[in-house]
Order: sequence, then C-alpha cells, then structure tokens
Amino acid sequence: MAMLTDPYQISNQSIRTPPTTMLGRLKFLGPGFILSASIVGSGELIATTVLGARAGYAALWIIVISCLAKVAIQLEFGRHAILTGETSMQAFNKLPGTRIGKANWTLWVYFLLQLLKVVQIGGILGSSAVVMQLLLPEIGISIWTFLIAGIAALLIFNGRYGWVEKISLFMIAMFTVFTLTSLMTLQHTEFAFTIGDVITGFRLNLTGEEIGIALGAFGITGVASDEIIAYNYWCIEKGYARYAGVPDHSPAWKQRAQGWINVMYLDAMVAMVIYTIVTTAFYLLGAAILFGRETVPNGNGVIEALALIYTQSLGTGVKTMYLVGAFFVLFSSVYATLAAWTRIFTDLFGLLGWFNFSDLQKRKQMVSVLALLFPLIWALLFLYFELPVLMVLSGGIIGSVMLLLVVYAGWHFKYQRAQELPTGWFYNLLFWISILSILVVAGYGLIQVGHAIF
Repeated sequence: MAMLTDPYQISNQSIRTPPTTMLGRLKFLGPGFILSASIVGSGELIATTVLGARAGYAALWIIVISCLAKVAIQLEFGRHAILTGETSMQAFNKLPGTRIGKANWTLWVYFLLQLLKVVQIGGILGSSAVVMQLLLPEIGISIWTFLIAGIAALLIFNGRYGWVEKISLFMIAMFTVFTLTSLMTLQHTEFAFTIGDVITGFRLNLTGEEIGIALGAFGITGVASDEIIAYNYWCIEKGYARYAGVPDHSPAWKQRAQGWINVMYLDAMVAMVIYTIVTTAFYLLGAAILFGRETVPNGNGVIEALALIYTQSLGTGVKTMYLVGAFFVLFSSVYATLAAWTRIFTDLFGLLGWFNFSDLQKRKQMVSVLALLFPLIWALLFLYFELPVLMVLSGGIIGSVMLLLVVYAGWHFKYQRAQELPTGWFYNLLFWISILSILVVAGYGLIQVGHAIF
C-alpha cells in the first residue's frame, strides 16, 4: 500500500465538490469493480455451477436473491464510511458489548471466523493451480500452487488502490465477455434452455441436500460478508470520505456527504448488475450442461468437469480459451481477497494493540508482510486437503454465519449511531428485506456448523 498520503486521514484539505451528472458520477466509480472481481470468482465458477449441476434449474431463485438481497447492507457500510470516515474494524470496535483486552468482542468473533475462512481461499487458489496444470501439464500442481501464490503476493505487496482497481476491472472484462458469449452460444446447441426452464427455477422445490448446497451458495455468491466489510475500505481509499471532508455536521458537509453517498450508490448498483448477470449466466450454464449430463464436479477434477460448460457451448476447440478464462475468474477472487485482507487484518491488528495503525510506515510494512503470509498459508492448505469444491463451499457456510455479525453492525450503524442524513422509505424497505433474508439463511448456516461440531 505504497501511498504518498494516508487515505484514512480525513481533513478538509481534500474536499471535492461531488458530481451532479450521471457522466460525472461514472468517472468516480471503482470500489464496486474490486468487489465484482472478488464476487465473480469461486462462488460463480465453483459453488454456483455445482449447485446447478445437482439441482438443475430448481435453485435459480436463491442465486438471484443472493445477488440482490444483501446489497442494502453493503450500502449501509458504504454510507457509514462516508459519514464517519471509520473503517469497518474501527466501526466494529465501537459497537456495544464486552471488550476483551483492547478490542470489542465483535473484532475477536470476526478474527476467529476469518481463521476458518482461510480454507476457502486455499481452495480458490488451488483451483487456479489446477487450471494452469491443465494448460501446462508438464509443471506439477505443487509448483503451480506456490507460483500463483507468489504472483498474488507480488501484485499486492506494494499495491496502491489505483492498481487494485485497474487490475480488477481488467479481469472482470476478461471473464464477463467470455461467459456471456458462452451462454448465448449455448442456445444453438442441444443444451439450449427455454423461458419455461427459467420459470421453474423460481419454484421453491428443493430436496434436503439441495437446500444445504443452496444455502452454502447463498453465503458465497453475490456480495458476501467479506465483500460487505471490504467495501468500506475501498470507499475510503477511493476518496469518498475524504472528499466529503471532516464530519462537522454543517450544512455544507451534509450536502457534500450526500453527494458522495449518491456516487457510492451508483457504484454499488453498477457492481450489482455485473455480478448478478454473470452469476446467473454461470448457474444457467451449469444447470443446462452439467445437470443434463448428470455431471457433478468433485475434487481436483472440478475444472475438467466445468470445462464442459464451454466445450459443449462453444466447441471442443476452445478448451484452452476456457481454461484461460477460468484462471481469470478464480485468480480475480484470490487477488481481490488478498488486497482486502491485507488492509482489514492490518486494521484489526492495530485495534487489538499489536502495532500502531496510525503510523503509516508501520502500516505499509504490515500490509507487505500479510501479502506474503496469506498466499503461503492458502497454498499449504490446498496442498494438504486437495478438495477445492468442499473447501470453497465450507467457506460459504462460514460466510453465512458471518453475515449475522454484518447485519448486527449494519443495523447499529443505521439506527444507533448519529446519522444526520436520513434515508427514504424505499431504502429502509430494502434494508429490512436484506436483514430478514440474511437472518433466515445465516441461521440455517449456524445450525449446519453446530451439527458439524457436535
């Protein structure tokens, strides 16, 4: 995070008048691109297609709900960043309740849950290695795993926000165009689906096993707990909070803050459109091709099985192109997750009292250390388990549970913290729809984790 200035220091020297036109606002989009790069990755290529392979079109509804239902909570985290200048971890640390050492209980809960989620990211990184081995089989899976881990580490080691945003946008373009082309071409094959097939995907008719897979997919597709928490950091680093200025609650500040909140809304909506379209496309491809063949991806063979999505819709001659596209899908999640985790954990460790977060040089050093450490841990976990589907879906269950913490924080930001810019009835309606849908699914995830433990 080699930056000339500290993006987390809010001062009136950075004030900018918010754009009022659509074109002007489009120029300030960016945090949503990083979110999309993280979202459109393992959840779509692995979890969504596995669900489509097992349930056919029947679970399409939960994929769409997953993409739409959680965005209002994301918006609340973005609003809080602009209105207060606080990071997610700093805001968590101000929640009511017991303190353990220097930190609020929520920080410790987050820390423990994230320790469990390292298995999920290991599965994503390992899947990227499987793709590369299929492209160049003369190089072993272990070498590819550590090589990809090293590439991710180097890209983030001194990565400034601008580079994270640009690289994320490039990877989004790569896999989005290819996936949508595949879906359109599918309609000219024996696997073409109809409007009737899509309609059946909105009937609540799942078996017990399919419900478990669906809820795991809910936790990992769309904007998940990790992305909601990370979005706060990207909004701050993009400059939305700095441009609004120090929250002195003056009329001028309120006007600027609302203007940059409107920019953030557009950013989040554009991201939602991107990941909803691509996620739905992945699911339909999996349901049309893999379910029809009764092919359920498993183990390291997941990539070969998922290759049917492209080879059956575009022809066997494009398998190499598919593998290149699959690599970008998977690596985008590894890259964006590493970018977010290095920032979040640096913030977390500072609040736990392990180092001085306010010291910009020490913070940059901690980011660099974590940029090297996390990929190494992910690589070792994959080489130990070598079960990418199970690793990814298990992370989805943990993510569903973590959404409970995110919902609590979002509710507190909105109703308990001083916010002088009230929201309208439509926003409030969406906010409560998000809360209720998340509570239902996260509650099921909590039950599943309890059964696994006891």
